[in-house]
Amino acid sequence: MRIFISTGEVSGDLQGSLLVAALQRQALAAELEVEIIALGGDKMAAAGANLLANTSEIGSFGLLEALPFVLPTLQVQRRAIAYLKQNPPDLVVLIDYMGPNLGIGNYIRRHFPNIAIVYYIAPQVWVSSINLGNTSQIANVSDKLLAIFPEETRYFKNMGVNVTWVGHPLVDRMVNFPSREAARAKLGIKEDAIAVALLPASRQQELKYLLPVMFEAAQEIQAKLPLVHFWIPLSLEIYRQKIEQEIQRYGLRATLVSDQQQEVLAAADLAVTKCGTVNLELALLNVPQVVLYRLNPFTYWVGRKILKISFPFASPVNLMVMKQIVPEFIQEQATKENIVQTAAEFLLNQERKQEIQANYQQMRQCIGELGVCDRAAQEILQMLPNF
Repeated sequence: MRIFISTGEVSGDLQGSLLVAALQRQALAAELEVEIIALGGDKMAAAGANLLANTSEIGSFGLLEALPFVLPTLQVQRRAIAYLKQNPPDLVVLIDYMGPNLGIGNYIRRHFPNIAIVYYIAPQVWVSSINLGNTSQIANVSDKLLAIFPEETRYFKNMGVNVTWVGHPLVDRMVNFPSREAARAKLGIKEDAIAVALLPASRQQELKYLLPVMFEAAQEIQAKLPLVHFWIPLSLEIYRQKIEQEIQRYGLRATLVSDQQQEVLAAADLAVTKCGTVNLELALLNVPQVVLYRLNPFTYWVGRKILKISFPFASPVNLMVMKQIVPEFIQEQATKENIVQTAAEFLLNQERKQEIQANYQQMRQCIGELGVCDRAAQEILQMLPNF
């Protein structure tokens, strides 16, 4: 049986790789032979998917931010549709990546109405105040929607979508993370050293808008705390030169590492981070964090003032329980002063650190039990014809 999976960006590649591995496990248990064709990245390829195109570097959020990716995205979408036309799969799985995936989903609906489509990790239209059109499109292309947030499940059920909550796949991934002690030993971090993880980007636009203010804050934190050392895991190799230049420019005591993100996160006393999936990883590791979210000022102004978009929270940690657990500094609030002040609270105030860790415990109750990816894989395989 041939399964086609479509996703983009670094986080989609990670989630897709976990799903590919689970699909293979569950197919083997069911004595079913499956071939997985995908739009994704290196992690999905390593897990056993045959890539039509690598989409891990194609992704943005916003109006101006999206312009450089319009042509590459259309080219990938056309390549996928051309393949699907000649090689219709038995099942389609869409992971996030709303624009391209809705295009692919609509094509399948029109030309192959008997092929089932499963949306796994749907775009977060349930968070924003202005997404009813997108919600309708997602509902129209989905025979089944597998939700990872409790509020997402409620939202799509109210819209009449066939939805099942499976939990968040990071629950499974966390099993492979090292302990704090093992991570610090591997990275050579001394017991009395303060390790601060800086996580500026998995997208080009984040590097542009978040790295300067993050490094300015790091510079001030370093001046106040002589024992601090910054650790920066590299999300994509193309960012290496830019980040190395900025480390030198700001004079940071920092180490840039490849393929050691798990160790960096597990070893950290604090993280200053972009908004994204990594926020959940840090929460599950009990690491206090300061979350930043910045767009092009024009994009943000249009969204707020013209389109009247509002959202309760940005970080998935807060969205999991629909209350503020981690501090979020959005757009003009993402300043050096706010970052430094909050970082100092977490590093120097034990009571503040214990408060956020207690709230993390509440979040864990909403994130699901171990085996998320296998549950998702079982739901997907059940949608295959004659399963």
